[in-house]
Amino acid sequence: MDVSMTMWVATIGVLIALIVADFFIGGRKPHEVSLKEAGIWTAVWVALAVLFGGFLWWHSGAEPAGEFFAGYITEKSLSVDNLFVFILIMGKFAVPRIYQQRVLMFGVIIALVLRAIFIAGGAALVSQFSWVFFIFGAFLIWTAWKLIKEARADEEDEEFEENRLLKSITRRFPATEDYRGTKLIVREHGRRLITPMLIVMLAIGTTDVLFALDSIPAIFGLTQDPYVVFTANAFALMGLRQLYFLIGGLLKKLVHLSYGLSVILGFIGVKLVLHAAHEAGATWAPEIGIPVSLAVIVLVLAVTTVTSLMASKKQQQEAEREKLDA
Repeated sequence: MDVSMTMWVATIGVLIALIVADFFIGGRKPHEVSLKEAGIWTAVWVALAVLFGGFLWWHSGAEPAGEFFAGYITEKSLSVDNLFVFILIMGKFAVPRIYQQRVLMFGVIIALVLRAIFIAGGAALVSQFSWVFFIFGAFLIWTAWKLIKEARADEEDEEFEENRLLKSITRRFPATEDYRGTKLIVREHGRRLITPMLIVMLAIGTTDVLFALDSIPAIFGLTQDPYVVFTANAFALMGLRQLYFLIGGLLKKLVHLSYGLSVILGFIGVKLVLHAAHEAGATWAPEIGIPVSLAVIVLVLAVTTVTSLMASKKQQQEAEREKLDA
Protein backbone atom coordinates (compact mmCIF):
# COMPACT_ATOMS: atom_id res chain seq x y z
CA MET A 1 0.00 0.00 0.00
CA ASP A 2 1.48 3.33 -1.10
CA VAL A 3 0.97 5.86 1.69
CA SER A 4 2.13 9.44 1.17
CA MET A 5 3.57 11.64 3.91
CA THR A 6 0.43 13.76 3.63
CA MET A 7 -1.75 10.74 4.43
CA TRP A 8 0.48 9.82 7.38
CA VAL A 9 0.25 13.35 8.79
CA ALA A 10 -3.51 13.50 8.21
CA THR A 11 -4.05 10.12 9.88
CA ILE A 12 -1.99 11.03 12.95
CA GLY A 13 -3.78 14.38 13.11
CA VAL A 14 -7.20 12.68 13.04
CA LEU A 15 -6.15 10.20 15.74
CA ILE A 16 -4.91 13.04 17.96
CA ALA A 17 -8.18 14.91 17.37
CA LEU A 18 -10.16 11.80 18.39
CA ILE A 19 -8.10 11.39 21.56
CA VAL A 20 -8.59 15.07 22.45
CA ALA A 21 -12.33 14.81 21.77
CA ASP A 22 -12.53 11.68 23.92
CA PHE A 23 -10.79 13.51 26.74
CA PHE A 24 -12.94 16.65 26.68
CA ILE A 25 -16.24 14.82 26.14
CA GLY A 26 -15.89 11.85 28.46
CA GLY A 27 -12.66 12.01 30.43
CA ARG A 28 -12.02 15.60 31.50
CA LYS A 29 -14.05 15.48 34.70
CA PRO A 30 -13.10 12.65 37.10
CA HIS A 31 -16.07 10.36 37.72
CA GLU A 32 -17.04 6.73 38.03
CA VAL A 33 -17.75 5.31 34.59
CA SER A 34 -21.11 3.57 34.31
CA LEU A 35 -21.74 0.49 32.18
CA LYS A 36 -23.98 2.58 29.92
CA GLU A 37 -21.26 5.18 29.31
CA ALA A 38 -18.62 2.51 28.75
CA GLY A 39 -20.91 0.65 26.35
CA ILE A 40 -21.66 3.76 24.30
CA TRP A 41 -18.01 4.76 23.99
CA THR A 42 -16.93 1.19 23.19
CA ALA A 43 -19.50 1.12 20.37
CA VAL A 44 -18.22 4.50 19.14
CA TRP A 45 -14.60 3.32 18.94
CA VAL A 46 -15.58 0.08 17.23
CA ALA A 47 -17.70 2.05 14.74
CA LEU A 48 -14.76 4.39 14.06
CA ALA A 49 -12.52 1.38 13.40
CA VAL A 50 -15.09 -0.06 10.98
CA LEU A 51 -15.38 3.30 9.22
CA PHE A 52 -11.62 3.51 8.88
CA GLY A 53 -11.53 -0.01 7.44
CA GLY A 54 -14.19 1.08 4.96
CA PHE A 55 -12.07 4.10 4.06
CA LEU A 56 -9.09 1.83 3.38
CA TRP A 57 -11.31 -0.35 1.17
CA TRP A 58 -12.39 2.73 -0.81
CA HIS A 59 -8.90 4.20 -0.97
CA SER A 60 -6.70 1.16 -1.59
CA GLY A 61 -8.89 -1.88 -2.17
CA ALA A 62 -9.99 -5.00 -0.34
CA GLU A 63 -6.55 -6.38 0.57
CA PRO A 64 -5.37 -3.50 2.85
CA ALA A 65 -8.85 -3.30 4.37
CA GLY A 66 -8.83 -7.04 5.09
CA GLU A 67 -5.36 -6.75 6.62
CA PHE A 68 -6.56 -3.90 8.82
CA PHE A 69 -9.60 -5.80 10.09
CA ALA A 70 -7.55 -8.95 10.73
CA GLY A 71 -4.92 -6.90 12.56
CA TYR A 72 -7.50 -4.89 14.50
CA ILE A 73 -9.39 -7.97 15.69
CA THR A 74 -6.13 -9.68 16.67
CA GLU A 75 -4.83 -6.63 18.55
CA LYS A 76 -8.21 -6.10 20.22
CA SER A 77 -8.36 -9.70 21.42
CA LEU A 78 -4.78 -9.54 22.70
CA SER A 79 -5.51 -6.23 24.43
CA VAL A 80 -8.29 -7.88 26.43
CA ASP A 81 -5.56 -9.92 28.08
CA ASN A 82 -3.91 -6.60 29.06
CA LEU A 83 -6.99 -5.75 31.13
CA PHE A 84 -6.16 -8.51 33.62
CA VAL A 85 -2.85 -6.77 34.35
CA PHE A 86 -4.47 -3.33 34.41
CA ILE A 87 -6.83 -4.56 37.13
CA LEU A 88 -3.82 -5.77 39.13
CA ILE A 89 -2.10 -2.39 38.69
CA MET A 90 -5.20 -0.49 39.81
CA GLY A 91 -5.39 -2.68 42.91
CA LYS A 92 -1.66 -2.43 43.61
CA PHE A 93 -1.75 1.38 43.64
CA ALA A 94 -5.24 1.60 45.19
CA VAL A 95 -6.48 3.95 42.48
CA PRO A 96 -9.83 5.55 43.44
CA ARG A 97 -12.55 4.63 40.94
CA ILE A 98 -13.17 8.26 39.97
CA TYR A 99 -9.56 8.57 38.77
CA GLN A 100 -9.26 5.23 36.98
CA GLN A 101 -10.41 6.47 33.58
CA ARG A 102 -7.86 9.35 33.71
CA VAL A 103 -5.10 6.86 34.55
CA LEU A 104 -6.11 4.58 31.70
CA MET A 105 -6.41 7.41 29.19
CA PHE A 106 -2.87 8.72 29.67
CA GLY A 107 -1.47 5.24 30.25
CA VAL A 108 -2.86 4.15 26.87
CA ILE A 109 -1.39 7.27 25.20
CA ILE A 110 2.04 6.39 26.60
CA ALA A 111 1.56 2.81 25.37
CA LEU A 112 0.58 4.03 21.89
CA VAL A 113 3.72 6.18 21.60
CA LEU A 114 5.93 3.30 22.72
CA ARG A 115 4.21 0.91 20.30
CA ALA A 116 4.78 3.37 17.45
CA ILE A 117 8.51 3.14 18.19
CA PHE A 118 8.30 -0.67 18.22
CA ILE A 119 6.39 -0.67 14.93
CA ALA A 120 8.95 1.60 13.26
CA GLY A 121 11.75 -0.71 14.39
CA GLY A 122 9.86 -3.81 13.28
CA ALA A 123 9.07 -2.31 9.89
CA ALA A 124 12.74 -1.44 9.36
CA LEU A 125 13.79 -5.02 10.19
CA VAL A 126 11.13 -6.59 8.00
CA SER A 127 11.99 -4.43 5.00
CA GLN A 128 15.69 -5.28 5.21
CA PHE A 129 15.82 -8.87 6.44
CA SER A 130 13.21 -11.43 5.38
CA TRP A 131 14.75 -14.03 7.71
CA VAL A 132 13.45 -12.03 10.69
CA PHE A 133 10.08 -13.70 10.04
CA PHE A 134 11.61 -17.00 11.21
CA ILE A 135 12.44 -15.30 14.53
CA PHE A 136 9.02 -13.66 14.83
CA GLY A 137 7.29 -16.94 13.99
CA ALA A 138 9.33 -19.00 16.44
CA PHE A 139 8.75 -16.40 19.16
CA LEU A 140 4.98 -16.46 18.64
CA ILE A 141 4.87 -20.26 18.71
CA TRP A 142 6.87 -20.22 21.95
CA THR A 143 4.56 -17.55 23.38
CA ALA A 144 1.53 -19.65 22.44
CA TRP A 145 2.95 -22.63 24.29
CA LYS A 146 3.78 -20.41 27.29
CA LEU A 147 0.18 -19.13 27.38
CA ILE A 148 -1.15 -22.68 27.43
CA LYS A 149 1.18 -23.62 30.30
CA GLU A 150 0.13 -20.53 32.28
CA ALA A 151 -3.55 -21.25 31.65
CA ARG A 152 -3.16 -24.85 32.82
CA ALA A 153 -1.27 -23.69 35.92
CA ASP A 154 -4.33 -21.54 36.81
CA GLU A 155 -2.46 -19.20 39.16
CA GLU A 156 -5.02 -17.40 41.31
CA ASP A 157 -2.78 -15.23 43.48
CA GLU A 158 -1.04 -13.28 40.74
CA GLU A 159 0.34 -9.91 41.75
CA PHE A 160 1.71 -6.96 39.82
CA GLU A 161 5.44 -6.40 40.16
CA GLU A 162 6.98 -3.05 39.27
CA ASN A 163 9.37 -3.05 36.32
CA ARG A 164 12.87 -1.58 36.44
CA LEU A 165 11.78 1.81 35.10
CA LEU A 166 9.16 2.25 37.81
CA LYS A 167 11.55 1.10 40.54
CA SER A 168 14.15 3.57 39.29
CA ILE A 169 11.64 6.43 39.27
CA THR A 170 10.30 5.70 42.77
CA ARG A 171 13.86 5.47 44.11
CA ARG A 172 15.07 8.73 42.57
CA PHE A 173 12.01 10.94 42.87
CA PRO A 174 10.20 11.50 46.17
CA ALA A 175 6.47 10.87 45.99
CA THR A 176 3.42 11.78 48.05
CA GLU A 177 1.78 9.00 50.01
CA ASP A 178 -1.71 9.76 48.74
CA TYR A 179 -3.42 11.02 45.59
CA ARG A 180 -3.75 14.78 45.05
CA GLY A 181 -6.70 14.75 42.70
CA THR A 182 -5.49 14.37 39.11
CA LYS A 183 -2.23 16.23 39.73
CA LEU A 184 0.96 14.49 38.61
CA ILE A 185 3.46 16.75 40.37
CA VAL A 186 2.97 18.93 43.44
CA ARG A 187 5.16 21.34 45.38
CA GLU A 188 5.36 20.91 49.15
CA HIS A 189 7.75 22.56 51.60
CA GLY A 190 9.81 24.01 48.79
CA ARG A 191 10.35 20.77 46.86
CA ARG A 192 8.59 19.02 44.03
CA LEU A 193 7.00 15.63 44.61
CA ILE A 194 5.47 13.21 42.13
CA THR A 195 2.11 11.68 42.98
CA PRO A 196 0.87 8.09 42.76
CA MET A 197 -1.20 9.25 39.76
CA LEU A 198 1.97 9.75 37.68
CA ILE A 199 3.45 6.46 38.84
CA VAL A 200 0.37 4.39 37.97
CA MET A 201 0.10 6.06 34.53
CA LEU A 202 3.69 5.06 33.81
CA ALA A 203 2.93 1.58 35.13
CA ILE A 204 0.05 1.17 32.66
CA GLY A 205 2.01 2.56 29.72
CA THR A 206 5.29 0.74 30.26
CA THR A 207 3.69 -2.57 31.19
CA ASP A 208 1.96 -2.55 27.80
CA VAL A 209 5.42 -2.77 26.21
CA LEU A 210 5.61 -6.37 27.44
CA PHE A 211 2.38 -7.15 25.59
CA ALA A 212 3.71 -5.36 22.50
CA LEU A 213 6.46 -7.99 22.33
CA ASP A 214 3.71 -10.46 21.43
CA SER A 215 1.27 -8.29 19.52
CA ILE A 216 3.69 -6.46 17.20
CA PRO A 217 5.20 -9.67 15.73
CA ALA A 218 1.66 -11.09 15.53
CA ILE A 219 0.32 -8.27 13.39
CA PHE A 220 3.42 -8.31 11.19
CA GLY A 221 2.41 -11.89 10.50
CA LEU A 222 -0.81 -10.56 9.00
CA THR A 223 0.55 -7.53 7.14
CA GLN A 224 3.94 -5.96 6.55
CA ASP A 225 2.45 -2.55 5.80
CA PRO A 226 3.58 -0.14 8.58
CA TYR A 227 0.55 2.09 8.01
CA VAL A 228 -1.90 -0.77 8.54
CA VAL A 229 0.09 -2.08 11.51
CA PHE A 230 0.09 1.33 13.20
CA THR A 231 -3.57 2.18 12.58
CA ALA A 232 -4.77 -1.27 13.70
CA ASN A 233 -2.80 -0.87 16.93
CA ALA A 234 -4.04 2.68 17.42
CA PHE A 235 -7.73 1.84 17.07
CA ALA A 236 -7.37 -1.28 19.25
CA LEU A 237 -5.64 0.66 22.03
CA MET A 238 -7.77 3.79 21.96
CA GLY A 239 -10.92 1.89 22.85
CA LEU A 240 -9.21 -0.05 25.61
CA ARG A 241 -10.15 2.40 28.38
CA GLN A 242 -13.87 2.01 27.78
CA LEU A 243 -13.50 -1.75 27.35
CA TYR A 244 -11.88 -1.91 30.80
CA PHE A 245 -15.03 -0.56 32.44
CA LEU A 246 -17.41 -2.48 30.18
CA ILE A 247 -16.08 -6.00 30.64
CA GLY A 248 -13.91 -5.57 33.73
CA GLY A 249 -16.40 -7.58 35.75
CA LEU A 250 -16.76 -10.21 33.04
CA LEU A 251 -13.06 -10.97 32.59
CA LYS A 252 -13.14 -13.78 35.13
CA LYS A 253 -15.80 -15.49 33.03
CA LEU A 254 -13.49 -15.65 29.99
CA VAL A 255 -11.78 -18.71 31.44
CA HIS A 256 -10.67 -20.02 28.04
CA LEU A 257 -9.32 -16.71 26.71
CA SER A 258 -5.68 -17.73 27.13
CA TYR A 259 -6.30 -20.91 25.15
CA GLY A 260 -7.92 -18.93 22.34
CA LEU A 261 -5.10 -16.39 22.25
CA SER A 262 -2.53 -19.20 22.23
CA VAL A 263 -4.23 -20.77 19.19
CA ILE A 264 -4.25 -17.41 17.38
CA LEU A 265 -0.61 -16.67 18.19
CA GLY A 266 0.41 -20.21 17.25
CA PHE A 267 -1.47 -19.96 13.95
CA ILE A 268 0.15 -16.62 13.09
CA GLY A 269 3.54 -18.00 14.15
CA VAL A 270 3.20 -20.92 11.73
CA LYS A 271 2.00 -18.47 9.05
CA LEU A 272 5.15 -16.38 9.59
CA VAL A 273 7.46 -19.38 9.37
CA LEU A 274 5.79 -20.52 6.14
CA HIS A 275 6.04 -16.99 4.75
CA ALA A 276 9.74 -16.81 5.62
CA ALA A 277 10.35 -20.20 4.02
CA HIS A 278 8.46 -19.09 0.91
CA GLU A 279 10.57 -15.92 0.72
CA ALA A 280 13.70 -18.04 1.05
CA GLY A 281 12.70 -20.00 -2.08
CA ALA A 282 10.95 -23.03 -0.58
CA THR A 283 8.32 -23.91 -3.18
CA TRP A 284 6.58 -26.32 -0.80
CA ALA A 285 5.70 -23.53 1.66
CA PRO A 286 2.15 -22.25 1.06
CA GLU A 287 1.13 -18.64 1.64
CA ILE A 288 -1.87 -18.28 3.94
CA GLY A 289 -4.07 -15.44 2.70
CA ILE A 290 -5.81 -12.75 4.73
CA PRO A 291 -9.35 -14.20 4.22
CA VAL A 292 -8.22 -17.49 5.76
CA SER A 293 -6.39 -15.70 8.60
CA LEU A 294 -9.40 -13.49 9.34
CA ALA A 295 -11.75 -16.50 9.33
CA VAL A 296 -9.50 -18.46 11.72
CA ILE A 297 -9.16 -15.52 14.13
CA VAL A 298 -12.89 -14.80 14.25
CA LEU A 299 -13.79 -18.50 14.60
CA VAL A 300 -11.31 -19.08 17.44
CA LEU A 301 -12.54 -16.01 19.33
CA ALA A 302 -16.18 -17.02 18.86
CA VAL A 303 -15.58 -20.59 20.06
CA THR A 304 -13.45 -19.35 22.97
CA THR A 305 -16.15 -16.92 24.11
CA VAL A 306 -18.95 -19.51 23.90
CA THR A 307 -17.00 -22.25 25.71
CA SER A 308 -15.81 -19.75 28.35
CA LEU A 309 -19.35 -18.64 29.15
CA MET A 310 -20.56 -22.24 29.25
CA ALA A 311 -17.73 -23.25 31.59
CA SER A 312 -18.32 -20.22 33.82
CA LYS A 313 -22.03 -20.99 34.05
CA LYS A 314 -21.26 -24.60 34.96
CA GLN A 315 -18.79 -23.49 37.66
CA GLN A 316 -21.37 -21.09 39.08
CA GLN A 317 -24.03 -23.82 39.20
CA GLU A 318 -21.62 -26.21 40.95
CA ALA A 319 -20.72 -23.52 43.50
CA GLU A 320 -24.42 -22.87 44.21
CA ARG A 321 -25.05 -26.62 44.67
CA GLU A 322 -22.15 -26.86 47.10
CA LYS A 323 -23.61 -23.98 49.14
CA LEU A 324 -27.00 -25.72 49.26
CA ASP A 325 -25.40 -29.01 50.30
CA ALA A 326 -23.44 -27.25 53.03
